[in-house]
Amino acid sequence: MARIRAIGRRFPDYGWSWPTGGLDQLLKAALLHDENAARDRAAGWLDDNDIDHVSFREHRLLAAISDRFGRRLAGHAAYPRLVGLQKMLWTKSRMAMREAEPVLKAMADAGCAVMLIKGASRIAVNVSAQRGRVAHDIDILVRPQDMEIAFDVLRGRDWQIATGVSPQYLRTRLASLRSMNFYKGNYGDIDLHQLAYDGSQQSAEDDLAIWRRAVPAEFSGVAVLVPSPADRIALAIAHGGLDAHTHSDWLVDCAVAIEGADVDWDVFLDIAARRGLAVAAAVALSYLALEIGIAVPDEVLARVMEMADRRGMSRWSSVLQAKPRTDFGGLTWLSRGFAKQLRLQRKKGRLRQAEPDVVWRGKATTAGKTAEAAPFVLSQGIAGPPGAAREMMLDVVVRIAVPPVRRRIEMEINAADRHVARLRSMAISRAGGERTLRFRGKVKLDQTVQGLVLEARPSRQFRVWDNEQAVATYGALPFQLISAKFSPAD
Repeated sequence: MARIRAIGRRFPDYGWSWPTGGLDQLLKAALLHDENAARDRAAGWLDDNDIDHVSFREHRLLAAISDRFGRRLAGHAAYPRLVGLQKMLWTKSRMAMREAEPVLKAMADAGCAVMLIKGASRIAVNVSAQRGRVAHDIDILVRPQDMEIAFDVLRGRDWQIATGVSPQYLRTRLASLRSMNFYKGNYGDIDLHQLAYDGSQQSAEDDLAIWRRAVPAEFSGVAVLVPSPADRIALAIAHGGLDAHTHSDWLVDCAVAIEGADVDWDVFLDIAARRGLAVAAAVALSYLALEIGIAVPDEVLARVMEMADRRGMSRWSSVLQAKPRTDFGGLTWLSRGFAKQLRLQRKKGRLRQAEPDVVWRGKATTAGKTAEAAPFVLSQGIAGPPGAAREMMLDVVVRIAVPPVRRRIEMEINAADRHVARLRSMAISRAGGERTLRFRGKVKLDQTVQGLVLEARPSRQFRVWDNEQAVATYGALPFQLISAKFSPAD
């Protein structure tokens, strides 16, 4: 049996980042093997907290607790509210799954292998888990060569891109994006990934190996793949272990994978080493093993801690990022913020360099009136000049109605399925009113598509635009096209 060194609860040892207080209570209520002790933790938390006044993080764990104990908590005054919460979360998860089912099937029919990751993979492995595992968004992984297929399937079925850019813009940059978010209707929410890990956890070898280790499963009648048990644990730690327990049911996912399947721990250790997950794994597995009693093999925990200990000063950053945000003091906030920014810079590492953005910057100008009663629009065609394919300079002048807020002004020029340029400006003043802007840049006209389309774009998307302040700050701004003149390129 491997000897495990004592773990301290003071920084920078791993116990400093273990969940504490109410979060620790909820996790133990969900995971302790001793039913009475777990139920006591649940009842104690319900005595001390109001379900209506805690965050979504706690709601996700309460769903797991409600699923575990059911009517055995019926004697508590909060039980009716707990049942109602679970039903509401389950309904939203089921609606999200229902929206995703047709598009997953369409991807499979188009020859695109789909792997479910994170919460959706747990439900695919065990359909009964959906009552206790909230999955309001469906995370799917496809091979890089299948990104265009998956993207076109989503767009062809009216799934909307969550950012403000156009489909034409995004499609030209698929090879450089690790993931993107799509939504449909009130509940449909899909995160499309071509790599399972972010840029701070890169490993080209393991990017291929995760597909070799994947196992078949079924999700609402659709044949899919799910990661191996070792991969599910590693992915849960990678996505949740450095995010200050924004969602703590990732620890439940780890425990379920450990106790419900034959984990190849050699594979897990290899992933942790390749992906730089040793410190986050040491925090998570030591908590599960030593505080909860989950059966993590001693030799595995000892090896993970040995790898983490060898990280030297760099482990401080990971320990800071693993600590639950509810435990932050002022200095911890500052230190963690600095450490997170360093990781985010690495996280942005691209797969392949995309074509540089073609951005035309708007300049304030004066211009005459357009034709009488010319409407303000969100999209307008620009007829190209006659002649053969060639490069031309395009000079565009628009009048834009700007609300009284400080915001970005975003527009695009596209040609059918081809992106041409982004047009950008800033409204610094909060005075609002009409502004006249001039944009100038080079365009390449071809013989198949001579016409261009100028369109206003939101600077970010919302599922429902029912908030006036959000619309004013982020919405697409109507414009009048005053002039669009082509001239020979220099």
